[in-house]
Amino acid sequence: MTRRTIKPETCNQLLDTFYADLRVAKVKKLAFSGVGNRDVYNITAPFQYNGEDVLLGRVEERDSEFSQVFFFTCENEVWSPRVHTHTYNLQDPCYALIKGELIVGGVELLTAADDPARIVSWITQFYRGFAIDSLCHFSSGPGTMKDIRLIELADGRIGIFTRPQGARGGRGQIGFTIIHSLEELNEQTFIDAEVLQDQFISEEWGGANEAHLLSNGHVGVLGHIACFDTMDNKHYYSMVFSINPETFETTPIKIIAARSDFPIGPGKRPELSDVIFSGGLIRLGNGRAVLSVGVSDAEAYQIDIPDPFCEYEVSSLN
Repeated sequence: MTRRTIKPETCNQLLDTFYADLRVAKVKKLAFSGVGNRDVYNITAPFQYNGEDVLLGRVEERDSEFSQVFFFTCENEVWSPRVHTHTYNLQDPCYALIKGELIVGGVELLTAADDPARIVSWITQFYRGFAIDSLCHFSSGPGTMKDIRLIELADGRIGIFTRPQGARGGRGQIGFTIIHSLEELNEQTFIDAEVLQDQFISEEWGGANEAHLLSNGHVGVLGHIACFDTMDNKHYYSMVFSINPETFETTPIKIIAARSDFPIGPGKRPELSDVIFSGGLIRLGNGRAVLSVGVSDAEAYQIDIPDPFCEYEVSSLN
Protein backbone atom coordinates (compact mmCIF):
# COMPACT_ATOMS: atom_id res chain seq x y z
CA MET A 1 0.00 0.00 0.00
CA THR A 2 1.54 3.32 -1.10
CA ARG A 3 1.12 6.23 1.29
CA ARG A 4 2.11 9.83 1.03
CA THR A 5 5.10 10.68 3.21
CA ILE A 6 4.63 13.64 5.53
CA LYS A 7 7.65 15.13 7.26
CA PRO A 8 6.57 15.69 10.87
CA GLU A 9 6.75 19.22 12.20
CA THR A 10 7.96 20.04 15.69
CA CYS A 11 5.78 21.58 18.37
CA ASN A 12 7.50 24.92 17.78
CA GLN A 13 6.88 24.79 14.03
CA LEU A 14 3.23 23.92 14.58
CA LEU A 15 2.94 26.72 17.13
CA ASP A 16 4.32 29.23 14.61
CA THR A 17 1.54 28.25 12.20
CA PHE A 18 -1.06 28.33 14.97
CA TYR A 19 -0.16 31.81 16.18
CA ALA A 20 0.07 33.16 12.62
CA ASP A 21 -3.58 32.24 11.99
CA LEU A 22 -5.70 34.74 13.89
CA ARG A 23 -9.02 33.37 15.12
CA VAL A 24 -11.95 34.45 17.26
CA ALA A 25 -12.33 32.34 20.39
CA LYS A 26 -14.51 32.50 23.49
CA VAL A 27 -13.33 30.89 26.72
CA LYS A 28 -15.39 29.66 29.68
CA LYS A 29 -14.16 28.11 32.92
CA LEU A 30 -16.34 25.27 34.16
CA ALA A 31 -17.61 25.43 37.74
CA PHE A 32 -17.99 22.27 39.83
CA SER A 33 -19.57 21.50 43.19
CA GLY A 34 -20.03 18.44 45.37
CA VAL A 35 -16.40 17.27 45.31
CA GLY A 36 -15.02 19.17 48.29
CA ASN A 37 -11.72 20.93 47.68
CA ARG A 38 -10.62 18.52 44.99
CA ASP A 39 -9.76 19.66 41.47
CA VAL A 40 -11.78 18.59 38.43
CA TYR A 41 -9.88 18.50 35.15
CA ASN A 42 -9.29 16.43 32.00
CA ILE A 43 -13.00 16.37 31.31
CA THR A 44 -14.80 14.84 28.36
CA ALA A 45 -17.05 16.91 26.15
CA PRO A 46 -20.63 16.96 27.45
CA PHE A 47 -23.03 14.51 25.85
CA GLN A 48 -26.78 13.94 26.01
CA TYR A 49 -28.13 11.12 28.16
CA ASN A 50 -31.86 10.76 28.79
CA GLY A 51 -32.41 14.42 28.03
CA GLU A 52 -29.68 15.82 30.28
CA ASP A 53 -26.15 17.01 29.59
CA VAL A 54 -23.54 14.73 31.16
CA LEU A 55 -19.76 14.84 31.24
CA LEU A 56 -17.03 12.78 32.84
CA GLY A 57 -14.26 14.43 34.84
CA ARG A 58 -11.08 13.50 36.69
CA VAL A 59 -11.47 14.44 40.37
CA GLU A 60 -8.31 14.63 42.45
CA GLU A 61 -6.51 16.25 45.35
CA ARG A 62 -3.96 18.84 44.20
CA ASP A 63 -1.03 16.91 45.69
CA SER A 64 -2.09 13.42 44.55
CA GLU A 65 -2.26 11.35 41.35
CA PHE A 66 -4.93 9.03 42.79
CA SER A 67 -8.16 10.19 41.25
CA GLN A 68 -11.78 9.24 40.73
CA VAL A 69 -13.85 9.65 37.60
CA PHE A 70 -17.30 11.13 38.20
CA PHE A 71 -20.30 11.58 35.96
CA PHE A 72 -21.44 15.20 36.28
CA THR A 73 -24.70 16.91 35.33
CA CYS A 74 -25.24 20.64 34.98
CA GLU A 75 -27.71 22.96 36.68
CA ASN A 76 -27.47 26.76 36.62
CA GLU A 77 -24.02 26.60 34.99
CA VAL A 78 -22.60 24.44 37.80
CA TRP A 79 -21.61 20.81 37.28
CA SER A 80 -22.35 18.44 40.17
CA PRO A 81 -21.92 14.68 40.61
CA ARG A 82 -24.81 12.78 39.03
CA VAL A 83 -26.95 11.39 41.85
CA HIS A 84 -26.79 7.70 42.72
CA THR A 85 -24.08 7.10 40.13
CA HIS A 86 -21.02 4.89 40.48
CA THR A 87 -17.58 6.51 40.46
CA TYR A 88 -14.44 4.87 39.11
CA ASN A 89 -10.90 4.86 40.49
CA LEU A 90 -9.48 6.00 37.18
CA GLN A 91 -7.72 8.93 35.52
CA ASP A 92 -8.46 10.75 32.25
CA PRO A 93 -11.92 9.51 31.26
CA CYS A 94 -13.17 9.06 27.72
CA TYR A 95 -16.38 7.82 26.17
CA ALA A 96 -17.73 6.61 22.84
CA LEU A 97 -21.02 5.32 21.48
CA ILE A 98 -20.59 1.99 19.68
CA LYS A 99 -23.64 0.29 18.16
CA GLY A 100 -25.89 2.04 20.66
CA GLU A 101 -23.79 1.16 23.71
CA LEU A 102 -22.02 3.66 25.91
CA ILE A 103 -18.31 2.83 26.20
CA VAL A 104 -16.42 4.49 29.06
CA GLY A 105 -12.67 4.26 29.52
CA GLY A 106 -10.08 5.53 31.96
CA VAL A 107 -6.60 4.84 33.28
CA GLU A 108 -6.22 2.70 36.40
CA LEU A 109 -3.07 3.13 38.50
CA LEU A 110 -1.22 0.05 39.74
CA THR A 111 0.77 0.38 42.97
CA ALA A 112 3.57 -1.57 44.61
CA ALA A 113 2.49 -4.49 46.79
CA ASP A 114 4.61 -3.22 49.68
CA ASP A 115 3.82 0.48 49.20
CA PRO A 116 0.31 1.50 48.09
CA ALA A 117 1.49 5.08 47.62
CA ARG A 118 4.07 4.12 44.96
CA ILE A 119 2.76 3.93 41.39
CA VAL A 120 4.47 1.21 39.37
CA SER A 121 2.29 1.01 36.24
CA TRP A 122 -1.10 1.82 34.76
CA ILE A 123 -3.72 0.16 32.57
CA THR A 124 -6.58 1.57 30.53
CA GLN A 125 -9.86 -0.06 31.54
CA PHE A 126 -13.08 -0.13 29.50
CA TYR A 127 -16.72 -0.45 30.57
CA ARG A 128 -19.81 -0.91 28.41
CA GLY A 129 -23.58 -0.79 28.77
CA PHE A 130 -26.78 0.70 27.44
CA ALA A 131 -27.18 2.87 30.55
CA ILE A 132 -24.83 4.85 32.77
CA ASP A 133 -26.10 2.91 35.78
CA SER A 134 -25.36 -0.53 34.32
CA LEU A 135 -21.84 -0.29 32.90
CA CYS A 136 -19.76 -3.47 33.13
CA HIS A 137 -16.03 -3.93 32.68
CA PHE A 138 -15.20 -5.74 29.45
CA SER A 139 -11.64 -4.98 28.29
CA SER A 140 -8.21 -3.85 29.48
CA GLY A 141 -5.34 -2.30 27.58
CA PRO A 142 -1.69 -3.33 27.77
CA GLY A 143 0.42 -2.15 30.69
CA THR A 144 1.43 1.55 30.52
CA MET A 145 -0.66 2.29 27.41
CA LYS A 146 -2.84 5.39 27.71
CA ASP A 147 -4.84 7.27 25.05
CA ILE A 148 -6.80 4.29 23.69
CA ARG A 149 -9.89 5.55 21.88
CA LEU A 150 -12.75 3.88 19.99
CA ILE A 151 -15.05 5.00 17.18
CA GLU A 152 -17.81 3.37 15.16
CA LEU A 153 -16.95 3.73 11.47
CA ALA A 154 -19.37 4.41 8.62
CA ASP A 155 -19.58 0.71 7.69
CA GLY A 156 -20.25 -0.40 11.28
CA ARG A 157 -16.74 -1.59 12.01
CA ILE A 158 -14.87 -0.18 15.00
CA GLY A 159 -11.75 1.93 14.72
CA ILE A 160 -9.23 1.70 17.57
CA PHE A 161 -6.58 4.33 18.29
CA THR A 162 -3.67 3.27 20.52
CA ARG A 163 -0.56 4.90 22.01
CA PRO A 164 2.47 2.57 21.77
CA GLN A 165 5.74 3.57 23.43
CA GLY A 166 9.21 2.09 23.74
CA ALA A 167 10.62 0.02 20.89
CA ARG A 168 7.57 0.62 18.66
CA GLY A 169 6.56 4.08 19.75
CA GLY A 170 9.41 5.92 21.45
CA ARG A 171 7.98 8.54 23.79
CA GLY A 172 4.52 7.97 22.34
CA GLN A 173 3.11 7.46 18.84
CA ILE A 174 -0.45 6.86 17.65
CA GLY A 175 -1.55 3.46 16.40
CA PHE A 176 -4.70 2.49 14.52
CA THR A 177 -6.52 -0.73 13.78
CA ILE A 178 -10.03 -1.86 12.86
CA ILE A 179 -12.15 -4.64 14.38
CA HIS A 180 -15.63 -5.92 13.57
CA SER A 181 -17.09 -6.13 17.09
CA LEU A 182 -16.34 -5.20 20.68
CA GLU A 183 -15.81 -8.89 21.42
CA GLU A 184 -12.52 -8.60 19.50
CA LEU A 185 -11.26 -5.86 21.81
CA ASN A 186 -8.40 -7.33 23.84
CA GLU A 187 -4.82 -6.62 24.80
CA GLN A 188 -3.40 -8.19 21.64
CA THR A 189 -5.64 -6.00 19.48
CA PHE A 190 -4.09 -2.92 21.03
CA ILE A 191 -0.55 -4.26 20.75
CA ASP A 192 -0.93 -5.22 17.07
CA ALA A 193 -2.34 -1.86 15.92
CA GLU A 194 -0.38 -0.30 13.07
CA VAL A 195 1.75 2.67 14.13
CA LEU A 196 0.90 5.76 12.08
CA GLN A 197 4.06 7.13 10.52
CA ASP A 198 5.57 10.61 10.33
CA GLN A 199 3.43 12.31 12.97
CA PHE A 200 5.99 13.24 15.64
CA ILE A 201 9.74 13.76 15.76
CA SER A 202 11.53 11.30 18.04
CA GLU A 203 11.96 13.80 20.89
CA GLU A 204 8.24 14.60 21.03
CA TRP A 205 5.08 12.58 21.49
CA GLY A 206 1.32 12.63 21.23
CA GLY A 207 -1.90 10.70 21.49
CA ALA A 208 -5.54 10.55 20.42
CA ASN A 209 -8.16 11.86 22.83
CA GLU A 210 -11.39 11.64 20.85
CA ALA A 211 -12.46 10.51 17.37
CA HIS A 212 -15.22 11.90 15.14
CA LEU A 213 -16.81 10.28 12.10
CA LEU A 214 -16.75 12.85 9.29
CA SER A 215 -19.28 13.23 6.50
CA ASN A 216 -16.91 11.67 3.95
CA GLY A 217 -16.34 8.54 6.03
CA HIS A 218 -12.93 9.65 7.24
CA VAL A 219 -12.18 10.07 10.94
CA GLY A 220 -11.30 13.39 12.52
CA VAL A 221 -8.97 12.89 15.47
CA LEU A 222 -8.71 15.27 18.42
CA GLY A 223 -5.51 14.69 20.32
CA HIS A 224 -2.48 16.23 21.91
CA ILE A 225 1.12 16.82 20.92
CA ALA A 226 3.75 17.37 23.61
CA CYS A 227 7.40 18.04 24.28
CA PHE A 228 9.90 18.86 27.00
CA ASP A 229 11.94 22.04 27.13
CA THR A 230 15.55 22.29 28.31
CA MET A 231 14.36 22.65 31.93
CA ASP A 232 12.27 19.44 31.71
CA ASN A 233 9.01 21.38 31.79
CA LYS A 234 6.20 19.75 29.83
CA HIS A 235 4.35 21.51 27.02
CA TYR A 236 1.05 20.01 25.82
CA TYR A 237 -1.09 21.38 22.99
CA SER A 238 -4.45 20.38 21.54
CA MET A 239 -4.15 19.14 17.97
CA VAL A 240 -6.17 17.48 15.21
CA PHE A 241 -5.65 15.42 12.08
CA SER A 242 -7.79 13.14 9.94
CA ILE A 243 -7.33 9.56 8.82
CA ASN A 244 -8.80 7.58 5.94
CA PRO A 245 -9.78 4.28 7.59
CA GLU A 246 -9.51 2.43 4.28
CA THR A 247 -5.90 3.40 3.58
CA PHE A 248 -4.70 4.60 7.03
CA GLU A 249 -3.41 7.74 5.31
CA THR A 250 -3.35 10.80 7.56
CA THR A 251 -3.31 14.56 7.14
CA PRO A 252 -0.61 16.67 8.82
CA ILE A 253 -1.12 17.51 12.47
CA LYS A 254 -2.25 21.04 13.31
CA ILE A 255 -2.46 22.70 16.72
CA ILE A 256 -5.90 24.15 17.56
CA ALA A 257 -5.42 25.40 21.15
CA ALA A 258 -2.62 26.24 23.58
CA ARG A 259 -2.33 27.12 27.26
CA SER A 260 -2.05 30.79 26.29
CA ASP A 261 -5.71 30.69 25.18
CA PHE A 262 -6.77 30.43 28.82
CA PRO A 263 -6.40 32.71 31.86
CA ILE A 264 -3.46 32.35 34.21
CA GLY A 265 -4.44 29.97 36.99
CA PRO A 266 -3.30 27.29 39.40
CA GLY A 267 -1.38 24.20 38.35
CA LYS A 268 -0.68 20.85 39.89
CA ARG A 269 3.08 21.35 39.67
CA PRO A 270 5.27 24.12 38.20
CA GLU A 271 6.40 21.96 35.27
CA LEU A 272 2.75 21.62 34.16
CA SER A 273 2.09 25.35 33.77
CA ASP A 274 2.04 25.07 29.95
CA VAL A 275 -0.18 22.00 29.67
CA ILE A 276 -3.65 21.57 28.21
CA PHE A 277 -5.18 18.14 27.69
CA SER A 278 -7.79 17.68 24.98
CA GLY A 279 -10.95 16.17 26.43
CA GLY A 280 -13.53 16.36 23.69
CA LEU A 281 -15.04 18.52 20.98
CA ILE A 282 -18.63 19.35 20.07
CA ARG A 283 -19.24 20.41 16.47
CA LEU A 284 -21.93 23.09 16.39
CA GLY A 285 -22.77 22.76 12.70
CA ASN A 286 -22.20 26.44 11.91
CA GLY A 287 -18.47 26.31 11.30
CA ARG A 288 -17.72 26.54 15.02
CA ALA A 289 -16.90 23.97 17.68
CA VAL A 290 -16.55 23.86 21.47
CA LEU A 291 -13.37 22.23 22.75
CA SER A 292 -13.26 20.90 26.33
CA VAL A 293 -9.83 20.74 27.97
CA GLY A 294 -8.04 20.18 31.23
CA VAL A 295 -5.66 23.02 32.07
CA SER A 296 -2.40 22.60 34.00
CA ASP A 297 -3.80 19.44 35.65
CA ALA A 298 -5.97 21.60 37.89
CA GLU A 299 -8.89 23.22 36.02
CA ALA A 300 -11.43 22.54 33.28
CA TYR A 301 -12.28 24.95 30.49
CA GLN A 302 -14.25 25.13 27.27
CA ILE A 303 -13.25 27.24 24.29
CA ASP A 304 -15.37 28.12 21.26
CA ILE A 305 -13.17 27.93 18.15
CA PRO A 306 -13.51 27.47 14.38
CA ASP A 307 -14.49 23.86 13.65
CA PRO A 308 -11.12 22.22 12.90
CA PHE A 309 -12.68 19.27 11.06
CA CYS A 310 -14.51 21.22 8.35
CA GLU A 311 -11.50 21.30 6.04
CA TYR A 312 -11.21 17.51 6.15
CA GLU A 313 -14.77 17.16 4.83
CA VAL A 314 -14.27 19.44 1.83
CA SER A 315 -10.97 17.86 0.81
CA SER A 316 -10.17 14.19 0.49
CA LEU A 317 -7.10 12.07 0.97
CA ASN A 318 -5.94 10.23 -2.12
